[in-house]
Amino acid sequence: MPVKIRLQRHGKKGKPFYWIVAADARSKRDGKYLEKLGTYNPNTNPASIDLNVDGAVTWLQNGAQPTDTAKAILSYKGALLKNHLVGGVRKGALTEEQAEAKFTAWLDEKAGKVGAKTDGLAKAQAEAKAKALEAEKAANEARIAAAVPVAEEVAEEEVEAVVEETAEATTEEAAPEVKEEE
Repeated sequence: MPVKIRLQRHGKKGKPFYWIVAADARSKRDGKYLEKLGTYNPNTNPASIDLNVDGAVTWLQNGAQPTDTAKAILSYKGALLKNHLVGGVRKGALTEEQAEAKFTAWLDEKAGKVGAKTDGLAKAQAEAKAKALEAEKAANEARIAAAVPVAEEVAEEEVEAVVEETAEATTEEAAPEVKEEE
């Protein structure tokens, strides 16, 4: 029974979410699997991957063949490196302590790279947000500056209209009095 380590699609249309599974090569893509090894969510930046490294190494040692995408994910998470180191221990080239030390050193280096990427993304997002805020402030100031002369003209027209109305009202008030006297 040939076993493949592959991705099993879940999630909704346009928002894929994958399970990383060990499955019989003859089973359907989303069909029966032997063991769930982890999850992969490409919708986040950077993509979030949760993987049982020891389980993947066990399947790799038993002859499971990863698909291209699964191989890239296993490599990214260090399962292929750990499989390689375990093979070295089995052949006697390394001790278990040396292999574990190399693997943890690699994990620390990888965590630093991923942390640097997330920091860079957060910084870029903050800069974009600040730039958008400045652009919005400039647009608001331009809108206010354009509205001020119009507002002054409207205010002057309103003042003139009020003055004319009061003048007419006083003239009308005075005129009836004159008419009464005559």
